[in-house]
Amino acid sequence: MRKTVIAAALGAAAALPGLASAQTAAPQSPHTLTGNMTIVSDYRFRGISQTFGQPAIQGGIDYSHASGFYAGNWNSNVSGLSFNNGGGIEMDFYGGFKKAFGDFGFDVGVLQYYYPAATAGATGVKYDTLEAYGLVSWKWISAKYSITTGDLFGLNSTTYATNTAGAVACTGSDSKGSGYLDVIASYEIRPKLTIVGHYGNQSIKNCSALEYSDYKIGLTYDASGWLLGAAYIDTDADPAFYTLQSASKTKDVGKGTVVLSVGKTF
Repeated sequence: MRKTVIAAALGAAAALPGLASAQTAAPQSPHTLTGNMTIVSDYRFRGISQTFGQPAIQGGIDYSHASGFYAGNWNSNVSGLSFNNGGGIEMDFYGGFKKAFGDFGFDVGVLQYYYPAATAGATGVKYDTLEAYGLVSWKWISAKYSITTGDLFGLNSTTYATNTAGAVACTGSDSKGSGYLDVIASYEIRPKLTIVGHYGNQSIKNCSALEYSDYKIGLTYDASGWLLGAAYIDTDADPAFYTLQSASKTKDVGKGTVVLSVGKTF
């Protein structure tokens, strides 16, 4: 969170009231508004491809207040094979509160995943998901836990009953209370060059066969405000449940791959 800084009047100007009022800097606004845009070679969410291994254009807008409160929106194209019958877009809306105390920090909030008109086949069940989350950080490492307030992306015994071999995936009527642990380490190994490591674990209530862990190791480079990234991402997700098929291709969307990205905040 950016901190508000109020510039002090110059010592010489303080002795001259008329000059002091002209040279004293105005207080900075406690409000901050930023935008971001990124192009990625594959949109991987928690290790799983959301674009059938194809590129994505992503962008959003963020508001923050000096007190610690924030809100924002982020968007990306997604595959119709993953999110059926919809507009082919994911829209995220979030808000929360975060603070830093020296090297330590925390962040709590809620996040709504929204997929316009998308429903799981003929069931009419929507993929829209609301999660609450909490994060703690120390210097260059952080741990975040998210938990769903309802079904996780529409998963239940009706919408995701079997895998390609006919095995049952979900045994309960809902997946409310599913959780995701996200541990990230980000360390600047030389000016503008940062190494990033990640471990995640997705637990799914009543759908244990769909649970998995995901991993990431990569580098980012700040090229005059443009953030260039390259990372290897992999999961141990069961291909029997995470393989999708188009008219001409079949893909394991949890299989390891290299993802390239270029983005900028403005």
